[in-house]
Amino acid sequence: MLSFLVFDGDLPASRFEVRHAHLVGPDNVSVAGEIRFEDGLIKCVKTNPEAAGLSLQIELDREALHKLAPARSGDEDLDEKAFREKVRAERARRALASGARDDQDGAASETTAALTDRLKPLGVLTLQTCLLPEREEPYLLSLELARHRLMLFLYKLEDWQLFDLPRDHPVMQLFEQARLTFTDALVAQRHGLGEGAQGSPETMGFSPDAHRLALRSLWLAIEAGERLALLGAAEEFGPRMSGEIHRRALEDQPGGSAERTLRGNAAALLSPNRVGVILPVRPALGCAISPSAFFETAQEVALQCCEFVSMPMRWSEMEPTEGKYSFQSTDQWIEWAVRKAKLPVVAGPVIDLRPASVPDWLYIWENDYETLRELIYEHVKNIVTRYRRTIARWTIVSGLHANSNFQLSFEQMMDLTRICVMVVRKLHPAGKVQVELTQPWGEYYTSNRRSLPPLLYAEMLTQAGIMVDSFAVRVQMGQPEQGQSVRDLMEFSAMLDRCANLDKPIAITAVGVPSGTPEAVAHPEFADCNPGFWRKPWSEQVQADWAAAALSIALAKPFVQSVCWQELYDLPQPAEMPRGGLISVSGHPKPIVNRLVEIRKAMDEARAPAGLADFEFIK
Repeated sequence: MLSFLVFDGDLPASRFEVRHAHLVGPDNVSVAGEIRFEDGLIKCVKTNPEAAGLSLQIELDREALHKLAPARSGDEDLDEKAFREKVRAERARRALASGARDDQDGAASETTAALTDRLKPLGVLTLQTCLLPEREEPYLLSLELARHRLMLFLYKLEDWQLFDLPRDHPVMQLFEQARLTFTDALVAQRHGLGEGAQGSPETMGFSPDAHRLALRSLWLAIEAGERLALLGAAEEFGPRMSGEIHRRALEDQPGGSAERTLRGNAAALLSPNRVGVILPVRPALGCAISPSAFFETAQEVALQCCEFVSMPMRWSEMEPTEGKYSFQSTDQWIEWAVRKAKLPVVAGPVIDLRPASVPDWLYIWENDYETLRELIYEHVKNIVTRYRRTIARWTIVSGLHANSNFQLSFEQMMDLTRICVMVVRKLHPAGKVQVELTQPWGEYYTSNRRSLPPLLYAEMLTQAGIMVDSFAVRVQMGQPEQGQSVRDLMEFSAMLDRCANLDKPIAITAVGVPSGTPEAVAHPEFADCNPGFWRKPWSEQVQADWAAAALSIALAKPFVQSVCWQELYDLPQPAEMPRGGLISVSGHPKPIVNRLVEIRKAMDEARAPAGLADFEFIK
């Protein structure tokens, strides 16, 4: 069993909300297990003895920040000074033993108040620990979260080819502070477990100072990680848009030269120096449009922000009554996009078995797979036949791997995917086909063992000979639903890198966050699903800042072929996310529109978007 001690002040927490918690095994695949909180400990009971990590939601908001530097009396200040002296003495002892100088470490070791003054709220985020072996004694949760984040930073420093950053670069200075503070936490932990320890049996030997230092280290490491992700995007954005990354990769190929590009060699490449494929053309920026509303402001905003539009084609809207299709709303948007706006159209998901996308009448056949299979075949055939002259790319199926609504076997998931892809290949040979992966962190696999982890599902499709042109990813955060808890920018970027290992182009078919805190968060039924927030509670400005940062990171990836915002406008009863669109319910464009216009301009000029290189989005 794995267990983690959670502090609240100087004592183990008496209450802790365990939200979005799941166990993670090798390759970031979720592991089955039971997670509960009792007596100050988070206890994790696994079904196998292999090492695993814990992923859960952590509050790093303003209230948590205040707890890092509680008001102290004079005696407590003396205690703090005495503890710091212990830390310095321990460092000096280790430095003498290794023959190394400790001048830099001593200079970087700051008082609690001085370090805390520079920290800013990070939000309420889902984080994880490293893979840990089982043991009788508990781990200190804050320490293990910090350890994982420091490890991820070092890994991505090399993965993103930023290992030559000078030590005096602001990002590296932040990381160095995080590393030294983590070292302080390790020293404090040892003092808490040894003779004359600050810890007590009540705290299971751990020192409260170790927790506070570890939490500060985590804070600094996340801040450094987000800045590293933005720095990497700023450096890659221009070369990605100009095609320079592809040209350099072409020259690195055996017998490669820039002249081959001029002769028309515009194929996607694989490079030993980068993860995933390297695409020859720059990515496209688009937006999904629910067909239920058609008005002038929406058209104007779409023209400003989009290089393509995506039509969801939800089955519940296309065929609300069995055998009776309703094409009018979808037709008018497609006609506007193709004839007036001259924008390419991406269709789908055509088959999406989430409750919001399935017509009520289909549930009659949920336990009759043969009939369900036939109905899906007919529906795909009807949709593709009608729109094949206007659609450039089909997102043909979405989220079958999550297996959350219609309970399918592994063979049935693969069979339905094969049928849908086959129908498009037959009826629209010139069309591109992609399969959409939902909930890319795969939390659902912990509780639903009849599902498949998203990347394993994609790999199985390739092994089964179901050839698609690209894989699509749906990345939505900030809604009280499974799989939509908020992650930080570095984790978002790292997740895309994991998808790139499929060695196929990646299309982000629905990315987004809300412009306000969902009302459902306050409902008791959704208390365990509070999705959290990034930096500050969700607002139109926070939505714009997050979108500018996240979309810039995604567009700079050489394997990303397109990025699509989740919704053009807010509806009173939205199909996707309340207040998740570019236009408010009142019909006014939100601040995010200006950010998308700036990103489009930067893409055309092959330069980094304004504010990206100086981390403006996270100030």
